Amino acid sequence: MGASLKKIEKSVATLELTIPKEKFEEGLDYAFKKNASKFNVPGFRKGKAPRFLVERYYGEGVLYEDAIEYVFHEAYQEALKTFNLEPVDYPDINILQIGKGKDLVLEATVAVMPEVELGEYKGIEIEKIEYDVYDGDVEYELEKLRQQNARIIPVEGRPAEQGDIAVIDFEGYIDDKPFEGGKGENYELELGSNTFVPGFEDQIIGHNVGETFDVTVTFPEDYRVEELKGKTAVFKVTLKALNKKELPELDDEFAKDVSEFETLEELKQDIRKKLEEKNKREAENEMKEKAVMKVVENAKVDIPDVMVERQIDLSLRDLDYNLRLQGLDLNTYLSITGKTIQDLRKEMWEGALNRVKTQLVIDKIAKVENIEATEEELENKLKELAESYRVNLEEFKKSLTESQINGIKEDIAYYKTIDFIFNQCKIVSKEE
Repeated sequence: MGASLKKIEKSVATLELTIPKEKFEEGLDYAFKKNASKFNVPGFRKGKAPRFLVERYYGEGVLYEDAIEYVFHEAYQEALKTFNLEPVDYPDINILQIGKGKDLVLEATVAVMPEVELGEYKGIEIEKIEYDVYDGDVEYELEKLRQQNARIIPVEGRPAEQGDIAVIDFEGYIDDKPFEGGKGENYELELGSNTFVPGFEDQIIGHNVGETFDVTVTFPEDYRVEELKGKTAVFKVTLKALNKKELPELDDEFAKDVSEFETLEELKQDIRKKLEEKNKREAENEMKEKAVMKVVENAKVDIPDVMVERQIDLSLRDLDYNLRLQGLDLNTYLSITGKTIQDLRKEMWEGALNRVKTQLVIDKIAKVENIEATEEELENKLKELAESYRVNLEEFKKSLTESQINGIKEDIAYYKTIDFIFNQCKIVSKEE
Protein backbone atom coordinates (compact mmCIF):
# COMPACT_ATOMS: atom_id res chain seq x y z
CA MET A 1 0.00 0.00 0.00
CA GLY A 2 1.23 3.47 -0.83
CA ALA A 3 0.58 6.88 0.65
CA SER A 4 1.56 10.46 0.00
CA LEU A 5 1.07 13.60 2.05
CA LYS A 6 -0.39 16.05 -0.44
CA LYS A 7 -0.47 19.05 1.92
CA ILE A 8 -0.89 20.30 5.47
CA GLU A 9 -2.66 23.62 5.71
CA LYS A 10 -3.85 25.19 8.96
CA SER A 11 -3.38 21.86 10.75
CA VAL A 12 -5.53 19.97 8.23
CA ALA A 13 -3.69 17.17 6.43
CA THR A 14 -4.64 15.73 3.04
CA LEU A 15 -3.40 12.20 2.39
CA GLU A 16 -3.58 10.17 -0.81
CA LEU A 17 -3.84 6.44 -0.13
CA THR A 18 -3.32 3.79 -2.81
CA ILE A 19 -4.67 0.33 -2.00
CA PRO A 20 -3.44 -2.36 -4.44
CA LYS A 21 -6.14 -4.00 -6.56
CA GLU A 22 -5.43 -7.36 -4.87
CA LYS A 23 -6.17 -5.88 -1.44
CA PHE A 24 -9.28 -4.15 -2.76
CA GLU A 25 -10.44 -7.45 -4.26
CA GLU A 26 -10.04 -8.98 -0.79
CA GLY A 27 -12.23 -6.18 0.54
CA LEU A 28 -14.88 -6.80 -2.12
CA ASP A 29 -14.94 -10.48 -1.23
CA TYR A 30 -15.32 -9.60 2.46
CA ALA A 31 -18.17 -7.20 1.64
CA PHE A 32 -19.96 -9.87 -0.40
CA LYS A 33 -19.74 -12.49 2.35
CA LYS A 34 -20.91 -9.96 4.92
CA ASN A 35 -23.99 -9.00 2.91
CA ALA A 36 -24.75 -12.16 0.89
CA SER A 37 -27.92 -12.96 2.82
CA LYS A 38 -29.42 -9.57 1.87
CA PHE A 39 -29.23 -10.07 -1.91
CA ASN A 40 -32.23 -11.39 -3.82
CA VAL A 41 -31.35 -12.30 -7.42
CA PRO A 42 -34.04 -13.85 -9.67
CA GLY A 43 -33.47 -17.58 -10.20
CA PHE A 44 -31.67 -18.02 -6.88
CA ARG A 45 -32.83 -18.44 -3.32
CA LYS A 46 -32.18 -15.30 -1.27
CA GLY A 47 -28.49 -15.12 -0.33
CA LYS A 48 -27.44 -17.95 -2.68
CA ALA A 49 -26.51 -16.03 -5.84
CA PRO A 50 -22.79 -15.91 -6.72
CA ARG A 51 -20.94 -12.63 -6.38
CA PHE A 52 -20.53 -11.90 -10.11
CA LEU A 53 -24.32 -12.16 -10.61
CA VAL A 54 -25.00 -9.97 -7.56
CA GLU A 55 -22.65 -7.31 -8.99
CA ARG A 56 -24.29 -7.61 -12.43
CA TYR A 57 -27.83 -7.40 -11.01
CA TYR A 58 -27.30 -4.66 -8.38
CA GLY A 59 -24.39 -2.87 -10.01
CA GLU A 60 -20.68 -3.15 -9.34
CA GLY A 61 -20.80 -0.42 -6.66
CA VAL A 62 -23.11 -2.39 -4.36
CA LEU A 63 -20.11 -3.74 -2.43
CA TYR A 64 -17.91 -0.65 -2.49
CA GLU A 65 -18.90 0.92 0.84
CA ASP A 66 -18.12 -2.14 2.97
CA ALA A 67 -15.04 -2.97 0.88
CA ILE A 68 -13.61 0.52 1.41
CA GLU A 69 -14.32 0.28 5.14
CA TYR A 70 -12.46 -3.06 5.20
CA VAL A 71 -9.27 -1.79 3.52
CA PHE A 72 -9.18 1.85 4.64
CA HIS A 73 -8.23 1.51 8.32
CA GLU A 74 -4.93 -0.32 7.75
CA ALA A 75 -3.84 2.03 4.94
CA TYR A 76 -4.83 5.10 6.94
CA GLN A 77 -3.00 4.02 10.10
CA GLU A 78 0.15 3.23 8.09
CA ALA A 79 0.04 6.70 6.51
CA LEU A 80 -0.39 8.42 9.89
CA LYS A 81 2.62 6.52 11.21
CA THR A 82 4.70 7.24 8.10
CA PHE A 83 4.11 10.99 8.23
CA ASN A 84 4.03 11.23 12.04
CA LEU A 85 0.53 12.70 12.14
CA GLU A 86 -1.75 12.74 15.19
CA PRO A 87 -5.39 13.13 14.11
CA VAL A 88 -7.80 15.05 16.33
CA ASP A 89 -10.95 14.14 14.38
CA TYR A 90 -12.35 11.51 12.04
CA PRO A 91 -11.20 11.79 8.40
CA ASP A 92 -13.33 12.83 5.45
CA ILE A 93 -12.83 10.34 2.61
CA ASN A 94 -13.00 11.14 -1.09
CA ILE A 95 -12.74 8.45 -3.78
CA LEU A 96 -10.24 9.35 -6.50
CA GLN A 97 -10.23 6.00 -8.34
CA ILE A 98 -12.29 2.87 -7.91
CA GLY A 99 -13.21 -0.07 -10.11
CA LYS A 100 -12.91 -3.79 -10.48
CA GLY A 101 -9.37 -4.76 -11.39
CA LYS A 102 -7.97 -1.34 -10.46
CA ASP A 103 -6.03 0.01 -7.52
CA LEU A 104 -8.29 1.87 -5.10
CA VAL A 105 -7.14 5.47 -4.65
CA LEU A 106 -8.60 7.47 -1.77
CA GLU A 107 -8.06 10.97 -0.45
CA ALA A 108 -8.35 11.38 3.33
CA THR A 109 -8.61 14.86 4.82
CA VAL A 110 -8.24 15.11 8.58
CA ALA A 111 -7.55 17.73 11.25
CA VAL A 112 -4.28 16.92 12.99
CA MET A 113 -2.54 17.99 16.17
CA PRO A 114 -1.05 21.37 15.26
CA GLU A 115 2.62 22.23 15.41
CA VAL A 116 3.42 24.85 18.05
CA GLU A 117 6.03 27.48 17.27
CA LEU A 118 7.16 28.77 20.64
CA GLY A 119 8.10 32.39 21.12
CA GLU A 120 9.88 33.81 24.16
CA TYR A 121 8.94 31.91 27.31
CA LYS A 122 11.96 32.46 29.55
CA GLY A 123 12.66 35.76 31.25
CA ILE A 124 9.17 37.13 30.64
CA GLU A 125 8.76 40.46 32.43
CA ILE A 126 5.68 40.80 34.63
CA GLU A 127 4.62 43.43 37.11
CA LYS A 128 4.71 42.51 40.78
CA ILE A 129 1.30 42.12 42.41
CA GLU A 130 0.85 42.60 46.15
CA TYR A 131 -2.28 42.76 48.28
CA ASP A 132 -2.15 44.39 51.70
CA VAL A 133 -4.17 43.25 54.70
CA TYR A 134 -6.01 46.10 56.41
CA ASP A 135 -7.47 46.30 59.90
CA GLY A 136 -10.92 46.27 58.30
CA ASP A 137 -10.19 42.89 56.72
CA VAL A 138 -9.36 41.43 60.13
CA GLU A 139 -12.49 43.00 61.65
CA TYR A 140 -14.60 41.52 58.85
CA GLU A 141 -13.29 38.01 59.58
CA LEU A 142 -13.91 38.51 63.31
CA GLU A 143 -17.49 39.57 62.57
CA LYS A 144 -17.98 36.41 60.50
CA LEU A 145 -16.80 34.37 63.49
CA ARG A 146 -19.26 36.24 65.72
CA GLN A 147 -22.12 35.50 63.33
CA GLN A 148 -21.16 31.83 63.14
CA ASN A 149 -21.11 31.57 66.93
CA ALA A 150 -24.24 33.60 67.62
CA ARG A 151 -26.93 32.25 69.96
CA ILE A 152 -30.48 32.11 68.67
CA ILE A 153 -32.89 33.39 71.33
CA PRO A 154 -36.68 33.93 71.19
CA VAL A 155 -38.16 37.42 70.78
CA GLU A 156 -41.03 38.29 73.11
CA GLY A 157 -43.31 41.28 73.57
CA ARG A 158 -42.71 43.07 70.27
CA PRO A 159 -43.47 42.77 66.54
CA ALA A 160 -40.99 41.57 63.92
CA GLU A 161 -38.04 43.82 63.11
CA GLN A 162 -35.29 43.89 60.51
CA GLY A 163 -32.67 41.25 61.36
CA ASP A 164 -35.10 38.95 63.20
CA ILE A 165 -35.44 35.31 62.22
CA ALA A 166 -39.11 34.72 61.44
CA VAL A 167 -40.50 31.19 61.56
CA ILE A 168 -43.36 31.12 59.05
CA ASP A 169 -45.86 28.94 57.24
CA PHE A 170 -46.76 30.27 53.81
CA GLU A 171 -48.63 29.38 50.65
CA GLY A 172 -48.65 31.44 47.47
CA TYR A 173 -51.50 31.97 45.02
CA ILE A 174 -51.61 33.39 41.51
CA ASP A 175 -55.12 34.23 40.29
CA ASP A 176 -56.42 32.49 43.44
CA LYS A 177 -54.69 29.22 42.50
CA PRO A 178 -51.73 27.73 44.41
CA PHE A 179 -48.54 27.27 42.36
CA GLU A 180 -45.71 24.75 42.51
CA GLY A 181 -42.90 25.71 44.89
CA GLY A 182 -44.99 28.38 46.61
CA LYS A 183 -45.61 26.55 49.90
CA GLY A 184 -43.49 26.10 53.02
CA GLU A 185 -43.88 25.19 56.69
CA ASN A 186 -41.76 26.22 59.68
CA TYR A 187 -39.47 28.11 57.33
CA GLU A 188 -36.78 30.17 59.08
CA LEU A 189 -36.40 33.46 57.23
CA GLU A 190 -33.93 36.14 58.31
CA LEU A 191 -35.63 39.46 57.64
CA GLY A 192 -33.39 41.63 55.50
CA SER A 193 -31.45 38.71 54.00
CA ASN A 194 -33.21 39.17 50.62
CA THR A 195 -33.71 35.42 50.41
CA PHE A 196 -37.26 35.72 49.08
CA VAL A 197 -38.82 37.72 46.26
CA PRO A 198 -38.26 41.50 46.72
CA GLY A 199 -40.86 42.96 49.06
CA PHE A 200 -41.76 39.69 50.80
CA GLU A 201 -39.60 40.14 53.90
CA ASP A 202 -40.50 43.82 54.32
CA GLN A 203 -44.19 42.92 54.68
CA ILE A 204 -43.50 40.61 57.63
CA ILE A 205 -41.94 43.45 59.63
CA GLY A 206 -44.43 44.90 62.11
CA HIS A 207 -46.47 41.72 62.55
CA ASN A 208 -46.72 39.77 65.81
CA VAL A 209 -46.36 36.06 66.50
CA GLY A 210 -49.64 34.24 65.87
CA GLU A 211 -50.88 36.60 63.16
CA THR A 212 -51.95 35.39 59.72
CA PHE A 213 -51.76 37.97 56.95
CA ASP A 214 -51.35 38.47 53.20
CA VAL A 215 -48.08 39.34 51.50
CA THR A 216 -48.38 40.56 47.91
CA VAL A 217 -45.34 40.48 45.62
CA THR A 218 -44.55 40.66 41.92
CA PHE A 219 -41.94 38.25 40.59
CA PRO A 220 -39.13 39.98 38.64
CA GLU A 221 -39.06 39.68 34.85
CA ASP A 222 -35.71 37.87 35.13
CA TYR A 223 -36.95 35.36 37.74
CA ARG A 224 -35.45 31.90 37.24
CA VAL A 225 -38.83 30.12 36.91
CA GLU A 226 -40.28 30.96 33.50
CA GLU A 227 -43.93 30.52 34.56
CA LEU A 228 -43.60 33.07 37.38
CA LYS A 229 -41.83 35.90 35.53
CA GLY A 230 -43.67 39.18 36.03
CA LYS A 231 -46.58 37.49 37.81
CA THR A 232 -48.25 38.96 40.92
CA ALA A 233 -48.71 36.49 43.78
CA VAL A 234 -50.50 36.68 47.12
CA PHE A 235 -49.01 34.65 49.97
CA LYS A 236 -51.00 33.60 53.02
CA VAL A 237 -48.43 33.89 55.80
CA THR A 238 -48.62 32.80 59.43
CA LEU A 239 -45.92 34.13 61.76
CA LYS A 240 -45.35 31.20 64.14
CA ALA A 241 -42.30 32.41 66.07
CA LEU A 242 -39.70 35.16 66.21
CA ASN A 243 -36.05 34.69 67.09
CA LYS A 244 -32.97 36.85 66.96
CA LYS A 245 -29.24 36.38 67.00
CA GLU A 246 -27.35 37.24 70.18
CA LEU A 247 -23.77 37.96 69.19
CA PRO A 248 -20.92 37.15 71.60
CA GLU A 249 -18.68 39.92 72.91
CA LEU A 250 -15.31 40.28 71.22
CA ASP A 251 -13.00 39.54 74.15
CA ASP A 252 -10.47 36.99 75.36
CA GLU A 253 -13.24 34.55 76.32
CA PHE A 254 -14.54 34.64 72.76
CA ALA A 255 -11.03 33.89 71.46
CA LYS A 256 -10.75 30.88 73.79
CA ASP A 257 -14.17 29.57 72.68
CA VAL A 258 -13.55 29.75 68.93
CA SER A 259 -9.82 29.03 68.65
CA GLU A 260 -6.77 27.59 70.37
CA PHE A 261 -5.65 31.07 71.43
CA GLU A 262 -5.86 32.57 74.92
CA THR A 263 -6.39 36.20 73.96
CA LEU A 264 -8.31 38.20 71.37
CA GLU A 265 -5.08 39.85 70.24
CA GLU A 266 -3.51 36.46 69.48
CA LEU A 267 -6.61 35.51 67.47
CA LYS A 268 -6.38 38.76 65.50
CA GLN A 269 -2.71 38.14 64.75
CA ASP A 270 -3.52 34.64 63.50
CA ILE A 271 -6.32 35.96 61.28
CA ARG A 272 -3.98 38.60 59.85
CA LYS A 273 -1.29 35.99 59.18
CA LYS A 274 -3.74 33.71 57.35
CA LEU A 275 -5.08 36.62 55.31
CA GLU A 276 -1.53 37.60 54.36
CA GLU A 277 -0.80 34.03 53.25
CA LYS A 278 -4.05 33.93 51.26
CA ASN A 279 -3.29 37.26 49.60
CA LYS A 280 0.22 36.09 48.73
CA ARG A 281 -1.17 32.94 47.06
CA GLU A 282 -3.75 34.95 45.13
CA ALA A 283 -1.15 37.49 43.99
CA GLU A 284 1.21 34.72 42.88
CA ASN A 285 -1.58 32.94 40.98
CA GLU A 286 -2.46 36.20 39.21
CA MET A 287 1.17 36.75 38.24
CA LYS A 288 1.39 33.17 36.95
CA GLU A 289 -1.74 33.74 34.89
CA LYS A 290 -0.29 36.92 33.37
CA ALA A 291 3.00 35.16 32.61
CA VAL A 292 1.21 32.29 30.87
CA MET A 293 -0.90 34.77 28.88
CA LYS A 294 2.28 36.45 27.58
CA VAL A 295 3.90 33.13 26.72
CA VAL A 296 0.76 32.01 24.84
CA GLU A 297 0.58 35.34 22.99
CA ASN A 298 4.22 34.89 21.93
CA ALA A 299 3.54 31.44 20.41
CA LYS A 300 2.19 30.69 16.94
CA VAL A 301 -0.16 27.79 16.25
CA ASP A 302 -2.90 27.04 13.71
CA ILE A 303 -5.69 25.42 15.71
CA PRO A 304 -8.26 23.38 13.76
CA ASP A 305 -11.85 24.36 14.46
CA VAL A 306 -12.75 20.86 15.61
CA MET A 307 -10.48 21.21 18.67
CA VAL A 308 -12.26 24.42 19.67
CA GLU A 309 -15.67 22.81 19.12
CA ARG A 310 -14.72 19.93 21.41
CA GLN A 311 -13.57 22.36 24.10
CA ILE A 312 -16.95 24.12 23.82
CA ASP A 313 -18.67 20.73 24.18
CA LEU A 314 -16.77 20.20 27.46
CA SER A 315 -17.68 23.70 28.68
CA LEU A 316 -21.37 23.12 27.90
CA ARG A 317 -21.27 19.80 29.75
CA ASP A 318 -19.72 21.50 32.80
CA LEU A 319 -22.29 24.31 32.62
CA ASP A 320 -25.15 21.82 32.50
CA TYR A 321 -23.70 19.91 35.48
CA ASN A 322 -23.36 23.08 37.58
CA LEU A 323 -26.87 24.20 36.63
CA ARG A 324 -28.29 20.85 37.75
CA LEU A 325 -26.65 21.33 41.14
CA GLN A 326 -28.81 24.48 41.40
CA GLY A 327 -31.99 22.66 40.35
CA LEU A 328 -31.83 23.88 36.74
CA ASP A 329 -30.54 22.49 33.44
CA LEU A 330 -29.13 23.84 30.20
CA ASN A 331 -32.51 24.08 28.46
CA THR A 332 -33.98 26.05 31.37
CA TYR A 333 -30.95 28.35 31.36
CA LEU A 334 -31.39 29.02 27.64
CA SER A 335 -35.08 29.74 28.21
CA ILE A 336 -34.31 32.18 31.05
CA THR A 337 -31.61 34.03 29.11
CA GLY A 338 -33.47 33.99 25.80
CA LYS A 339 -30.47 32.47 24.02
CA THR A 340 -30.10 29.56 21.63
CA ILE A 341 -27.44 26.87 21.92
CA GLN A 342 -25.81 28.42 18.84
CA ASP A 343 -25.68 31.81 20.61
CA LEU A 344 -23.99 30.18 23.59
CA ARG A 345 -21.45 28.33 21.45
CA LYS A 346 -20.61 31.58 19.64
CA GLU A 347 -20.07 33.37 22.98
CA MET A 348 -17.82 30.55 24.18
CA TRP A 349 -15.66 30.43 21.05
CA GLU A 350 -12.89 32.90 21.98
CA GLY A 351 -12.51 31.51 25.51
CA ALA A 352 -12.39 27.95 24.18
CA LEU A 353 -9.83 28.91 21.53
CA ASN A 354 -7.60 30.46 24.20
CA ARG A 355 -7.90 27.39 26.47
CA VAL A 356 -6.92 25.06 23.62
CA LYS A 357 -3.96 27.24 22.61
CA THR A 358 -2.81 27.52 26.24
CA GLN A 359 -2.90 23.74 26.65
CA LEU A 360 -0.95 23.20 23.44
CA VAL A 361 1.71 25.78 24.33
CA ILE A 362 2.18 24.47 27.88
CA ASP A 363 2.43 20.90 26.55
CA LYS A 364 5.06 22.00 24.03
CA ILE A 365 7.17 23.73 26.69
CA ALA A 366 6.89 20.65 28.92
CA LYS A 367 8.18 18.52 26.04
CA VAL A 368 11.05 20.90 25.20
CA GLU A 369 12.10 21.21 28.86
CA ASN A 370 11.53 17.51 29.67
CA ILE A 371 9.05 18.33 32.42
CA GLU A 372 7.21 15.24 33.64
CA ALA A 373 5.50 13.99 36.77
CA THR A 374 7.81 11.99 39.03
CA GLU A 375 6.63 8.83 40.77
CA GLU A 376 6.78 10.67 44.11
CA GLU A 377 4.63 13.52 42.77
CA LEU A 378 2.13 11.04 41.37
CA GLU A 379 1.98 9.17 44.68
CA ASN A 380 1.44 12.41 46.62
CA LYS A 381 -1.33 13.48 44.24
CA LEU A 382 -3.06 10.12 44.53
CA LYS A 383 -2.92 10.39 48.34
CA GLU A 384 -4.40 13.88 48.14
CA LEU A 385 -7.23 12.70 45.86
CA ALA A 386 -7.96 9.62 47.97
CA GLU A 387 -8.21 11.79 51.09
CA SER A 388 -10.52 14.26 49.35
CA TYR A 389 -12.82 11.38 48.31
CA ARG A 390 -12.43 9.76 51.76
CA VAL A 391 -11.42 6.39 50.35
CA ASN A 392 -8.57 3.98 51.03
CA LEU A 393 -5.48 4.85 48.95
CA GLU A 394 -4.87 1.32 47.63
CA GLU A 395 -8.54 0.85 46.73
CA PHE A 396 -8.50 4.22 44.99
CA LYS A 397 -5.45 3.23 42.95
CA LYS A 398 -7.11 -0.03 41.87
CA SER A 399 -10.20 1.86 40.72
CA LEU A 400 -8.21 4.04 38.29
CA THR A 401 -7.74 3.11 34.65
CA GLU A 402 -4.42 3.61 32.86
CA SER A 403 -5.99 6.52 30.99
CA GLN A 404 -7.05 8.19 34.24
CA ILE A 405 -3.58 7.80 35.76
CA ASN A 406 -2.03 9.28 32.62
CA GLY A 407 -4.47 12.18 32.92
CA ILE A 408 -3.32 12.83 36.49
CA LYS A 409 0.32 12.73 35.36
CA GLU A 410 -0.47 15.24 32.60
CA ASP A 411 -2.12 17.57 35.12
CA ILE A 412 0.94 17.43 37.37
CA ALA A 413 3.25 18.17 34.43
CA TYR A 414 0.97 21.02 33.30
CA TYR A 415 1.17 22.86 36.62
CA LYS A 416 4.90 22.10 36.98
CA THR A 417 5.39 23.78 33.61
CA ILE A 418 3.47 26.86 34.74
CA ASP A 419 5.69 27.00 37.83
CA PHE A 420 8.73 26.66 35.55
CA ILE A 421 7.56 29.62 33.44
CA PHE A 422 6.87 31.71 36.54
CA ASN A 423 10.23 30.90 38.12
CA GLN A 424 11.95 32.08 34.93
CA CYS A 425 10.08 35.41 34.96
CA LYS A 426 11.58 38.79 35.71
CA ILE A 427 9.25 40.37 38.27
CA VAL A 428 9.40 44.16 38.34
CA SER A 429 7.85 46.58 40.83
CA LYS A 430 5.45 49.26 39.61
CA GLU A 431 8.02 51.92 40.47
CA GLU A 432 10.50 50.36 38.04
